[in-house]
Amino acid sequence: MKFRTTLKLVAAGIAATSMATAAQAADIKFGFAAPLTGPQSHYGEDMQNGLNLALEEANKKGIKIDGQPAKFVLVSRDDQADPRVGVQVAQQLVDENVVGILGHFNSGTTIPASRVYHEAGLPQIAMATSPEYTKQGYETTFRMMTSDTQQGAAVGKFMVQSLKAKKVAIIDDRTAYGQGLADEVEKAVKAAGGQVVRREYTTDKANDFTAILTNIKGSAPDAIFYGGLDAQSGPMKRQLATLGLKSPLVSGEMTRSDTFIKLAGDAADGTFASLAGVPLDKMAAGKDFEQRYQARFKKAPGVYAPYAYDGAWNMISAIEAAGSAKPEKYLPELAKLNRKGATSEHIAYDKNGDLKEISVTIYEVKNGKWEMVETMVSQAN
Repeated sequence: MKFRTTLKLVAAGIAATSMATAAQAADIKFGFAAPLTGPQSHYGEDMQNGLNLALEEANKKGIKIDGQPAKFVLVSRDDQADPRVGVQVAQQLVDENVVGILGHFNSGTTIPASRVYHEAGLPQIAMATSPEYTKQGYETTFRMMTSDTQQGAAVGKFMVQSLKAKKVAIIDDRTAYGQGLADEVEKAVKAAGGQVVRREYTTDKANDFTAILTNIKGSAPDAIFYGGLDAQSGPMKRQLATLGLKSPLVSGEMTRSDTFIKLAGDAADGTFASLAGVPLDKMAAGKDFEQRYQARFKKAPGVYAPYAYDGAWNMISAIEAAGSAKPEKYLPELAKLNRKGATSEHIAYDKNGDLKEISVTIYEVKNGKWEMVETMVSQAN
């Protein structure tokens, strides 16, 4: 009798353990890659925080996938903003059996890595703004932000029409992001009736632009556009002031940062920068997002956090709609997504994976702070 009782107790224990295991959340792993070390690490950290906030909130909701409560997990890798490392990291994430990719950050790492993900059949939602990312014809590529084609068109028009810049000089850092944005600005300047009087090139590792700026000074431009990072645009703005160049510096969203203001110092005022999207306080749920972000991370969100947050929720929503985390099952749901998020009330993708809503805001540094100048919102054709 004791033997049978013991067997019954053991069996009951095994059954209870099995039931508890069945009730446990099933891990759904998302891959993430961005620069997490080096001069661009503040971009990667901002993006990662936005993703983590979304996943933590989703886990609290108790979303069920395949009949089990889902536990969303972020598998992070540092791609060092290096295309070669980016491809290596992409393969590592594929080998980790992630079900989707929330990254990369830079266009230069995103584009080569996207080929790895496409071959593995993994949906990818990236911060990358280069138009080439979604022009590859992959059904797996989606964006978190407005593309450079859309942003460049707005910036070029702003320079000619609002700044009255008939003569424009352009510099880019030869990265996929910097060159791509500068190319689109050049097209837009010419389309608006302006003239590009000089096109110069540097790298994303440079910090001395004296020779380039001296060449530009001889062309007497009404404005100078720089396609590249704040690590370069900050010193560049100081050197513009040292050379006595009064032409305003205009740049993209990677310049619209506190880091730029720190690096440019007293010379920062009068700089313009575009940003895909609208100001945080003008976003659909921007204020609410900011409060939750500050409560979680004890600091204000940067430029990219809310877009990363929405990117994560886009993927989570598609998985929930499909009732499955299998990429081939939730990919169609992602493609036809239409939801309200933190950044917009109308998040939806076109056939290429670009956002249908086009929004670009121009900012100016005044008294050491970025202030909004104007916002342009439209729908893609």
